[in-house]
Amino acid sequence: EVEGVAVETKHSQVRDQFRALAALGPAARAGAGAVATQASGSGDEKQVKVLQLINAYRFRGHQHANLDPLELWKQPRVRDLELSHHNLSESDFDTNFNVGSYAVGKETLPLGELFKSLNRTYCGSIGTEYMHITDTDQKRWLQHRIESVQAKPEISRDEKVSILKGLVAADGMEKYLGAKFPGAKRFSLEGGDALVPMLKGLISHAGTKGTKEVVIGMAHRGRINTLVNVLGKNPSVLFDEFAGKHDDSLGAGDVKYHAGYSSDFATPGGNLHLALSFNPSHLEIVNPVVIGSVRARLDRRGCTDGSVVLPITIHGDSAIAGQGVVQETFNMSQTRGFQVGGTVRIVINNQVGFTTSKTEDTRSTQYCTDIAKMVQAPIFHVNSDDPEAVLFVTKLALDYRNQFKRDVVIDLVCYRRHGHNEADEPNATQPLMYQKIKKHPVPRQIYAEQLIAEGSIQAHEVEKLISEYRAALDHGACVVEEWRPMTEH
Repeated sequence: EVEGVAVETKHSQVRDQFRALAALGPAARAGAGAVATQASGSGDEKQVKVLQLINAYRFRGHQHANLDPLELWKQPRVRDLELSHHNLSESDFDTNFNVGSYAVGKETLPLGELFKSLNRTYCGSIGTEYMHITDTDQKRWLQHRIESVQAKPEISRDEKVSILKGLVAADGMEKYLGAKFPGAKRFSLEGGDALVPMLKGLISHAGTKGTKEVVIGMAHRGRINTLVNVLGKNPSVLFDEFAGKHDDSLGAGDVKYHAGYSSDFATPGGNLHLALSFNPSHLEIVNPVVIGSVRARLDRRGCTDGSVVLPITIHGDSAIAGQGVVQETFNMSQTRGFQVGGTVRIVINNQVGFTTSKTEDTRSTQYCTDIAKMVQAPIFHVNSDDPEAVLFVTKLALDYRNQFKRDVVIDLVCYRRHGHNEADEPNATQPLMYQKIKKHPVPRQIYAEQLIAEGSIQAHEVEKLISEYRAALDHGACVVEEWRPMTEH
């Protein structure tokens, strides 16, 4: 970490400090030790410690971030993130220090303000892992994007309403199916509702950046919700499938939560084509299929940098850590014959996989996403009950992918409201978690209350959105405003 400090210190400052050391003479220099910055007493010594503190938050702030909506995670205490570890204390809060490359738009800050800013940026609803990346440009780019807005940019009222609509749709769809087809397996998204506004935001942002096609690969969790609320599959067709009325001879005869689909989606940059790959039960095997499809589309369009076709792969927390095909796909991600300009990988991390919520029983590393470090992909862990934070990292992830043509991972930390499927009773294997889930409000409610409290929306408007969505399902028509009939691209 000393290397990090060297990078963070201004060159002119280092030169001045060596000059000061030279002036002291040989005896004093020997006493001063090798650290040049101790030359001019405790002020300089503390300055170095402040830069080390910034470095510590960049490296390890994610371990103190507020990531679990259920607040069950017991994070280990990280001493590097405490002032005392760096020989600093609250008595230094009013002292101004140089902040090195910390991208807040100011050269110096009082320690108190800096400490608050570091905690807001690195220990809020987003835990960012990127210091394992060796490329300085990539690190600097990420630091600037995260630190300049303290990981919480201003967003417009329209965007807030759009997020709320996504959460209303995600919740409304599952409740409707649960009431209409009780006990039917649907592998509900409930708890990970943020995936719907997240995907819509990602696709829309991709369209503004010139993407023409998006290929999505995902397993069963939340797939039906994605089909209806993102790709615009007609709900009446889905209900017929649940009621057993659809014609098997038209499809591959697979179960409804493995079905593929394609449609067009309107974005500010023009319509783009969406394709959801068919998916077998072997959860992660769809990844190389998606990436192969994207490579074929890129080759067909004569695109060599991946800019016009975007792959999105959606994983389960136990599956991404447990299935070797994920590692194989990461390994191919930068090879000449298979690269696609980077994949946006989203983990619906319900913290339980199938039945195992104890990390020490399910994998050997702290996070299920650690496999991504083998290709130095940045990893954004985010609390799914903060949908504005989710949207921020989603756009950031896409911009990183487009800028550096590399894989990027979003770990959407959420929970699973029901059992593995709706016929399972999870209380037997996870009693503590499920007592907590039973009392936990749904994401739509949490966000609606937040918007009402800040005056962005009124309670009656929220009720109107909920009843309008339910009426649209009753009517059986497409519920995605951005859906467009498919055309040749």
